[in-house]
Formats: sequence, C-alpha cells, structure tokens
Amino acid sequence: MVPVITASVPLLEPPGWALAERGLFDLLDQAWRRFARTFTGPDGRLRYTGELSTRDGVDDFYETFFNWPQLYLLGGAGDLLAESERHWEGVTRQLTELGMLHDEYERGYDWFHQGESLLLLYFLCMAAPERWRDRAVRFAELYVDPAHGVYDPAHRIIRRPHNGSDPAREGLFDGDSYPWLPHEARTYGFPLEWLAPADSALGEQMRRRMGTGDTAVNLAASGLVLNALLLTGDPRYRDWLAEYVGAWRERAAANGGVLPDNVAPDGTVGGLLEGRWYGGHYGWSWPHGWYSVGHAAVVGALSAALATGDDTFADLVRPALDEIISHGKVMTFTEADSSLGSKWSVQLREDVHTPTLHVPFRHDDRGWFDYNPMLMGVPVALWHHSASAADRDRLDRLRAASGYDWRTVRPFRSKEEAGHEEPWLAYLAGDDPGYPERILAAAQAQARHRLARVERYRGRDVSEADIHLWQQSNPVVTEALVQLTWGAPQVVYNGGLQQARVRYHDAQAQRPGLPPSVAALVSGIAPEATVLDLVNLDPQAARSLVVQAGAFAEHHIRTAEYSVCDDPSWIGDLYDYGHVEPAVTSASIDVGGPWLRVELPPSTRVRLTLTLALRARPPSYASPFDEQPG
Repeated sequence: MVPVITASVPLLEPPGWALAERGLFDLLDQAWRRFARTFTGPDGRLRYTGELSTRDGVDDFYETFFNWPQLYLLGGAGDLLAESERHWEGVTRQLTELGMLHDEYERGYDWFHQGESLLLLYFLCMAAPERWRDRAVRFAELYVDPAHGVYDPAHRIIRRPHNGSDPAREGLFDGDSYPWLPHEARTYGFPLEWLAPADSALGEQMRRRMGTGDTAVNLAASGLVLNALLLTGDPRYRDWLAEYVGAWRERAAANGGVLPDNVAPDGTVGGLLEGRWYGGHYGWSWPHGWYSVGHAAVVGALSAALATGDDTFADLVRPALDEIISHGKVMTFTEADSSLGSKWSVQLREDVHTPTLHVPFRHDDRGWFDYNPMLMGVPVALWHHSASAADRDRLDRLRAASGYDWRTVRPFRSKEEAGHEEPWLAYLAGDDPGYPERILAAAQAQARHRLARVERYRGRDVSEADIHLWQQSNPVVTEALVQLTWGAPQVVYNGGLQQARVRYHDAQAQRPGLPPSVAALVSGIAPEATVLDLVNLDPQAARSLVVQAGAFAEHHIRTAEYSVCDDPSWIGDLYDYGHVEPAVTSASIDVGGPWLRVELPPSTRVRLTLTLALRARPPSYASPFDEQPG
C-alpha cells in the first residue's frame, strides 16, 4: 500500500505563486483550444496544402505540438491527451501523404531533427503507455534489430547520418547538391572547410565523406531506445544502450576525453576525414558544433546511465563540456563570432553589451571558434541527474564567471521552450524568493504573445518556407510549470526524455498530473531535502494526489517530513472577530518506495521535505494505480 498523509495546515492567504500557477493552467487550456481551431483540420492535421521539396520538414510538423501532452502530464485539461493523440495521428497521415514517412516513421534524416520530432511521441508514451507501446517499440526496433540495416553491431555504429525506416535513403540529400541556402552559408559556412567551398565537387565530397558512417548526433537515438525500455522492461534495449553509448565513450576516452563527431564505416574515428576527430555531419565543425553535439551526447549519456545504473556514462559528456569551458573568454556578445545571433540577441537583450563568459561551440583545422554564452541545458541536465558536488561546482563556477545577474528573468521564449535555467538555479540556491511569481508572469506573457500571433496569422496560406509559423505560434508554455512543480529543467529538446525530481498523479481521476485547484512548488531538490509545497485552493472540495519520486518512479522516498496543524484554536471562539496564527509543527513518515499519497482537505496546504534515494529502482512508465488499489 502507498503510505498516506493528510494536510492539516489551514490555507488562509493563498500564496501569490499558487494563484499564478493555477491561472497559467487556465490560460493554457484556452490557448491550445484556440490554436487548434485556427491552424488544424478536423482530423488533427495542420492546415497546409503545399509540398515538401527536401528531406527537411517532418520535425516542424511534430514540434508544433511537442509540449501538449507534457502539459497534460503536468495537470492540464483531461481532454488534452486525446487531442494530442489526434494531432499526432493527423500529422502522421499528412506527412505520409507528403512522402516523408514510411510505416509512420521518418524515412531518413539526421538526429538533430529526428530528436525534435520525437518529443511529442515520448510524452504521449509517458501519458498513455499502454496505447503507445506497440508503435514505440516498432520504431526502436529499427535501431536495435540489425536486420533493419540501420545498426552495425560489429562496429557498434549507426551506419549513416541520415537514417530511419527507409534503407534506400542514403547520403545527405536528394539530387546533385546539398540544399544550402545563401543566408545559411553566410551564417554557418561550409563543411569540409579544408576543401575549397566553391569546388563544384563539394556536394559529391559531402556525400562520400559525410553521408556514410556514424556521427555523434546519432547518440540522440538513445532516447528512442530508452523509451522502449521504459515501456517494456526488455533488457535488449538496456544492452543496446550500453553497447552503443559505450562505444562512443571509448572513442571519447581515446581522444583525450573529448567526444569525436565521426566514425567511418569500418569503425575508425576520422577514417573518411584524413584522421580528423571533427568534421562529421552536424558535428563539431558544421553547422552548430556544441549546440548539436552536446545535446545529443547528454541524451545518450543519461539514457545509458538511467538504463544500466552506471553513472560513469555521464563521463561521455563531462570532458568535452570542461574542454570548451577551459577555452572560455570574457567578452560582450557583440564582440563574439557567434553563428547564433538571432538566438542570443533575444535571450540576452540588453546584456549583449555586458562582458561575460563565452565558450567556443565549434572546432576545425583553425582550432576553437564560434564563441557563445554557455547553453545551460547540458550542465543542468548532468547535475540534475547526478546531484554530484562536482556537477554542482561547475554550475557555481559558471555563475561566478557570468557578467550578468542570474536572477534576471528575461521575457523571451526560445524554440526549445527553455532558457531560464539561470534564474531557476538562483532560486534553488535561495537567492531569489520572488522567482516563482516572476517566471509565471513571464509564461503568461509568452502565452498571450503567442495567442496574438495566432490571431494575426489566422487564415494565412502557409508556404513551405514558412512552416515554422506553427511552432512559433504554439501558445502552450511549460518551462515554468516543469521547473516549479516537477523540480526539473525543461526536457533536452533534441531528443531527450523528461527529467523530474517529483511528479504527480490525480488519485481521484486516476490520471497523471496535479488535480484541479491544486498548486505545487518545489523549492529545493537536494536528495537529502527535496522540499515541496502543496496547496488546495478550493474552499469546498477535497483533493487527493500521489507524489511520485522521479519522472519514471526511479527514486525512492525514504522519509517524508510534513507540516502539521492539529490545534483548531486558531479559529477562535464564537464571538471572536479575527483569528490567531495557526500553530504549525511537523511530523514524519517512513515511505520506502516511489509514491506517497497526500490528502488535501478544502483550503489546506502542506510542506513536504522528502529524503530520496536516487535511482533506487528500474525506471519505467509504471503508475501508482497499477500497483495498489484505489
């Protein structure tokens, strides 16, 4: 049986964060419905009558809805799950008709984009594992079963950078040349930079040198295999992760710790690039460097670590991360050679003129270049997983080297629906108690901004060049809710699975997410003191929820200390005009498992201090309702 505690501290003055949190849930419920009416058809597909002329585009269709089932998992409307499933089905039919999918899966493309496409699937599996198991396993088998021709177990490589369900889709592009637009060439340059970019044979050189063999960004395929493991528990998926990610870890160790980005078909690093450990497709040199390599590496490392229980897989990422930090320079962004100007000009705003630490994202024959402020997604994901002093110290050093105030909440929304890790970390450090209300206000602003976009572009005929319109207009914003209620960073966007210190299940509705009128705030996530406040704002209805330790019930709650008010004298006598401050004490309970049930009578609150054993059980999509009655 799941242990049960009952909240008893009266809720007299609802905290501002709790009202703001429930207000955001209400706004988002209206927002996704408005978006669906405006941009989607009766079967859930996007309103689009054009063609897709290159291999690109699948991600842009699925990304539009990536965080809709995530919102459901947080506690969004009950019908949001079915609507998210309807959009996946409709978009899948649409993309099949456009020739982009085979048997419901990407025919063949790089994993920088495939990882973006699959976030929607992963959240659907998390929300409704029984309905999505067979399909997700079929997709993972493309990589795990060598009979499909994608994976070479002898050399422990994925055979080509563009991979998927169509074994005939080879190379990097259709036709004679890579579809590289002039503005992209100006921004990112050309691959194989030691060859003359104007060489008319560059397309053929790309096909021969970069279109075959493995590339580091394929590590993001680990998320697809981990998803199958969570659904089935089949040890084949665990073993594949250990084998494939382990091979990349060995290559990194042989390269002084820094993850190389390419492996020839014969299993040699640099075998097609004259021995260079850099220069692979979506690798260190072109086009994005750390932006693509780092995210894929952390997806692979944490997937293998979670699957096997071997946390040394995280060392696939740490040396490369520390290497780029070691080459850091203090400068203003306006002085940097960044290829991501459109990203940072919005995210930094006035601080583009503030001297701060910049690190190189790319490496080629010239050495390290393309300096940017540190993207915090990778170091935060590492620390959240490990809770280690070394990973925490790295974050502290990055903060000390920052020229801008980490407590600043900037009014922007990135493609990843992330980017506010710094103020969240400052809040967890105890430096910014006002952060919850400010980030919730920022989320309100972004949702309302997106709704204005929806209205502005209503009825517009979307061309192929403008297919990003939908994701740029998606009004569902979840970063604030993920941080505040789950005690977690936003999901690693290029193919990660969600992290969480805690999650929730509505015990009355028997579904994932916070119950109606309940707000949650995680203010500390150290294993020895994961601190959580729960508030029932409803003055008449009781609520019941289950607190789960970990995104996949992988942690154990050893003990739970909780606030108690068992003296009703605060109410006063019959003729009192006021009340006295309730006397709050504490009690504790041994839990010894991943779930704790909390009963919330009307207008009550409780503070929980949970002592956790991290990764004490195999991760899975198991529900507390699968293992105990009622």
